[in-house]
Amino acid sequence: MANEKQGGMLFNALTAGSKIVGTITADSDYRIDGLIEGDLNCSGKVVIGEAGRIKGTVVCQNAEILGLMDGKISCQQQLSLRASGKVHGEVQTKTLIVEPGAIFNGTCSMGGAPTSEKKA
Repeated sequence: MANEKQGGMLFNALTAGSKIVGTITADSDYRIDGLIEGDLNCSGKVVIGEAGRIKGTVVCQNAEILGLMDGKISCQQQLSLRASGKVHGEVQTKTLIVEPGAIFNGTCSMGGAPTSEKKA
């Protein structure tokens, strides 16, 4: 895992060939080019690169998927599924963008920021 600067902004990166099993919490943007098996809670944007794979749950502000997401992803704002991207599972987001060629198999709930269930 590496901390890098891009355009003056600090972000985290999991490089190709790396694997994390467990829970990750990040206060800044996170790019995944390796494999995560578990949960990723990010206060910023999550980018799953073409070589990146996540099997688990992701909670973030925004996401861009060029690789594989297998599980549940909850975005407060926008999820962009690029042409090379694949999602298998459950999506909850305010805005969904799907490019031609992308693969989406699962369910999607849209329209507002994800909220927890309310008790009666």
